[in-house]
Amino acid sequence: MKTLQEWLDWCEQLHPVAIDMGLDRVKAVAERMALRFDCPVITVAGTNGKGSTCAMLEAILLEAGYRTGVYTSPHLVHFEERCRVHGESASAEQFAQAFAAVEAVRGDVSLTYFEFSTLAILHLMAHSNLDVAILEVGLGGRLDAVNIIDADCAVITSIDIDHTAILGKDRESIGFEKAGIMRAGRPVIVSDPVPPQSVIDHAAAIGADLWRFGQDFNFSGDKQQWAWAGRGRRYAGMAYPALRGANQLVNASGVLAALDALRPRIPVTAQAVRNGLAMVELPGRFQIIPGEPVLVLDVAHNPHSVAALAANLDAMGFYPTTHAVLGAMADKDLLPMLQRVNPLIDRWYFTDLPVPRAAKAVDLQKAWTAQNTRKDVASSVHPDPMSALQAAIEAASPTDRIVVFGSFYTVGGVLQNGIPRLQAKHLSP
Repeated sequence: MKTLQEWLDWCEQLHPVAIDMGLDRVKAVAERMALRFDCPVITVAGTNGKGSTCAMLEAILLEAGYRTGVYTSPHLVHFEERCRVHGESASAEQFAQAFAAVEAVRGDVSLTYFEFSTLAILHLMAHSNLDVAILEVGLGGRLDAVNIIDADCAVITSIDIDHTAILGKDRESIGFEKAGIMRAGRPVIVSDPVPPQSVIDHAAAIGADLWRFGQDFNFSGDKQQWAWAGRGRRYAGMAYPALRGANQLVNASGVLAALDALRPRIPVTAQAVRNGLAMVELPGRFQIIPGEPVLVLDVAHNPHSVAALAANLDAMGFYPTTHAVLGAMADKDLLPMLQRVNPLIDRWYFTDLPVPRAAKAVDLQKAWTAQNTRKDVASSVHPDPMSALQAAIEAASPTDRIVVFGSFYTVGGVLQNGIPRLQAKHLSP
């Protein structure tokens, strides 16, 4: 039996390209594995908000007493984060056995790292005696490996421009790819307040049961509490979700709509909803870590999510200096990301990342310099996220803040040894 790390290393060199869209190869192996779920399945696609949506669904369903399985990707630090069963990450041994189950029937079918690991995780979850399975769609939807499973309810979160080389250059094209997770006659929750027409058209074309934000469900709120109303029920006087940020109420609204749609099969109480939303945790999503200086971690890596990050930073109040650690993939639309957040950042620390797809720190610095008009801002380059963070800590005062963003690899890089607790040097005893 190979270890999990040996399986992962082996999978990385199995297929000639890292991303190879299409379901034929994955379906063929899934059929040989007799892969099927005996419980309701929720799939979640979208550009931003997928991870938060999965985490809220999981938290509420756990509070309601259900045995949940969740598949999310990518991971921040450890591969095992990608699959949680009943709230706990699956073990490396369980993963290794699941990889072996895929290999036992794969034959001569070539699979990418993502396809192989997706089949392994689906196998692991299908054999975990679940009450409900929650599957995050990796890239797009229509041709993503997760889409071999016919979901009982689909959720489509916010749609924006990302992965244009694969999914298309505009929201309509990208929306069509996301809409591929819908199934005829089954509910699809669209929590994007202004969805592309392609999403609505596809739901009509296949006869899916479309739940639209603003029409079939909505929320309202003041500074103290919020309320939600759907087709069949209402919740009032709720505390705000534990996940921070302005966009989380939109995500939470989609979650409550999905639970409303599946109520005949997996009913949840109002108390489970309140408790689940109050206790949900998800590292790296506008995660504020108290300390001196304060540390903000956010996996924002496209213009839409960086705009949300900027709005959330703006709402935090005054800090004398804001330091930013940024590492990003080379295929990202960097200019609007930098332009949106640049007015809030006083000192930049650009970092290399340990993957071939990543932009070099010096190239990030050049892109930033080309659009920067502020005379009072400095920048530097660093070989990895941890050394970039150390440089920021060295330069920061206790009352400053440090923001780490741009990629899962950037945030994961500063979480390698656990959550850093910052204490500016001149405050040390």
